[in-house]
Amino acid sequence: MNQNLHNKLVSFIWSIADDCLRDVYVRGKYRDVILPMVVLRRLDALLEPTKEAVLEEVKFQKEEVGLTELEENGLKDKSGYVFYNTSPWTLQRLHNTATNSTQILEANFMEYLDGFSPNVKEILEKFNLRAQIKHMASKDVLLEILEKFTSPNINLTNKEKEDGKGKKLPPLTNLGMGYVFEELIRKFNEDNNEEAGEHFTPREVINLMTHIIFDPIKDNLPPVMTIYDPACGSGGMLTESQNFITDKNGEIRATGDVYLYGKEINDETYAICKSDMMIKGDNPENIKNGSTLAVDEFSATKFDFMLSNPPYGKSWSSDMKYIKDGKDIIDPRFIVRLKDYWGEEAQCDATPRSSDGQLLFLMEMISKMKSTSSSPLGSRIASVHNGSSLFTGDAGGGESNIRRYIIENDMLEAIIQLPNNLFYNTGITTYIWILSNNKAENRKGKVQLIDAGELYKKLRKNLGDKNCEFTPEHIKQIIEVYQNMKVQDKDDEQKLASKVFDNSDFGYYKVNIERPKRLKSQLRDELIETLRYDKSLIEPMTWVYESFGDEVYEDVIKFEKEILEWCEKEEINLKAKQKKTLISQALWTKHKMYLKVANTLKEHIGTEVSDDFNIFKIEVDKIIKQEKIKLSASEKNQILNAISWYDENAVKVVKKIHKLNGEKKKLLLEHLGCEENKLCNFGYFKTEKANEYIEYETQTDLRDAENIPLADNIQSYFLKEVKLHVEEAWINLDSVKIGYEISFNKYFYKHKPLRSIDEVTKDIISLEEQSDGLIKEILGLEI
Repeated sequence: MNQNLHNKLVSFIWSIADDCLRDVYVRGKYRDVILPMVVLRRLDALLEPTKEAVLEEVKFQKEEVGLTELEENGLKDKSGYVFYNTSPWTLQRLHNTATNSTQILEANFMEYLDGFSPNVKEILEKFNLRAQIKHMASKDVLLEILEKFTSPNINLTNKEKEDGKGKKLPPLTNLGMGYVFEELIRKFNEDNNEEAGEHFTPREVINLMTHIIFDPIKDNLPPVMTIYDPACGSGGMLTESQNFITDKNGEIRATGDVYLYGKEINDETYAICKSDMMIKGDNPENIKNGSTLAVDEFSATKFDFMLSNPPYGKSWSSDMKYIKDGKDIIDPRFIVRLKDYWGEEAQCDATPRSSDGQLLFLMEMISKMKSTSSSPLGSRIASVHNGSSLFTGDAGGGESNIRRYIIENDMLEAIIQLPNNLFYNTGITTYIWILSNNKAENRKGKVQLIDAGELYKKLRKNLGDKNCEFTPEHIKQIIEVYQNMKVQDKDDEQKLASKVFDNSDFGYYKVNIERPKRLKSQLRDELIETLRYDKSLIEPMTWVYESFGDEVYEDVIKFEKEILEWCEKEEINLKAKQKKTLISQALWTKHKMYLKVANTLKEHIGTEVSDDFNIFKIEVDKIIKQEKIKLSASEKNQILNAISWYDENAVKVVKKIHKLNGEKKKLLLEHLGCEENKLCNFGYFKTEKANEYIEYETQTDLRDAENIPLADNIQSYFLKEVKLHVEEAWINLDSVKIGYEISFNKYFYKHKPLRSIDEVTKDIISLEEQSDGLIKEILGLEI
């Protein structure tokens, strides 16, 4: 759509809001009237030429055939569309026949709305248009709104028409309609100090995506094609894909049938999308309303092509109950099978963090791919994402599992980095992911990364956040680099870079590197006193004991009111469970017992510092047995933890002594993949006794995690990068997780050295003539 005509149309529609609704609605509510009226007028204008034919058909069915319920197919045939209106009214007729009676106009308008086919009624219900008609009628502005929208000076149809002066007005395409709505929504939201909402996809980005999806297989397209967008918005991506492959003047010129499918959660954009599907003659029933993540609407359907720009940085918490039951995934779309470090396959979580659900839409599309056994071409996907999809999430986490599943199954063909500020409502960096489950032979096992971040043309005037665009030449350059899998660097003239990687280049092992626990222990009063309080309730328990003394050990419940009042006064925000625990007798009794046991130990062991926890613990166990003290393992550890602390000069704490011989040793060595003399690298330390090895307790706060490339050997990396610096460290091989991440900065960043002092000084001195010697004086140079 011509940018000038687009601006004129948006300005005209915006002026309707300003002229007619200023005193009737707050500015943030203008959209509630303007958006549905644009859709209504678009449908209404298309039905005007066949109005009389439809009314004749209604008369025929009722009077000649005697039908009590109208037959839809006949009405659709007469209207020329998959929708119709059986009332005697059009918007133009409502305006032309209006009198001074607002009540009559409102009644006629409602009769007009009642005459629409069910598919249009659903659209109007999504806009809640009837309530707006009533409100405008009550404020006496309904006729004025009608006059504006029936003006001959605007064309909201998909056909060319003449204005009141005989000047031709160009048609408004589906994508043009989307641009108009995007601009109106942006202006409404900005005017109301609200966020702009979802990211409408610029036409040149859709153009790039369609070229990438269809060009590589343009000579081998299936006779019947299905295209799906799980976050279809106003339907622009679906329609442009259809136009691209059916364009008689295009390079592809597909002759087969094309069927469009989509789902949209926003009622407004869903209504826009469905109305345009009806206008174009596509099946509007293939467009669904609701959450794609919550309900698998097309669970039994597979698609040839999928293109989408799903919402990113948006929480999916409201959908979580449909996807997860506690920690268990209940939706098969978001479960993947992956192998662990030893090659054992298991089901894994493929859900990202709840604050950002964009990768769930990608998994939704993957679940809808056709297998190559059912369709030789398989399926192709193009999906827009922000940077977080490339690298957020740790190894073993949902995001990393999704990336790993895609790459290890060789579905990722390429990722293209787009320029900043290319979209209307966001300035962040975005990326197009291209997936296929039937890669060309030269792409198998490979991933191409294309950096087009500096390839753009500046706009003369910003459109929201959008300040640049791709030209056809830019798109041609990107397509050429993609199709030929070119490898090239940027330079002053060449703004496009491309690199090709092996799939495994993006994978890594996350390995925990452990260090031994070294503890000193002492039964001194200050440490023993800490056992009086629970760590999570230290502040309130301290106040309670200092206020009421030993009485709390007899009956803490009687102080409940004072305790809770004090917590409220001091703004100590305790959860209900914590409050219940704080005033429970069991808590105070347990901590009194800890004190008693610790003091008993002190009487027998004394208060000297022990630097060998192994010996100290033996002594403690001996006294507990001797005094017949009943303690659970966790209770004993609670006491020991309170009176012990890490010290690098203390003796290592032994966890277990292993006897390794015969088959047992053989299995361990096979599991660890090492020689016997290297067992110390994995936490098994040889003693002087034959086949005896010590395993030490780990000091968790000294634990370090290393990300080791899949191409590297874990033990070799450890010896080279860790062991040389920390002799006592070892590899926790059982902690190994496999992760995947993609870093464009890592692969494309080029360091630019800072200019030398001499160069900077010369530039400064060059300004001397304009500074009357001031710069030389500041720099301490001779004048």
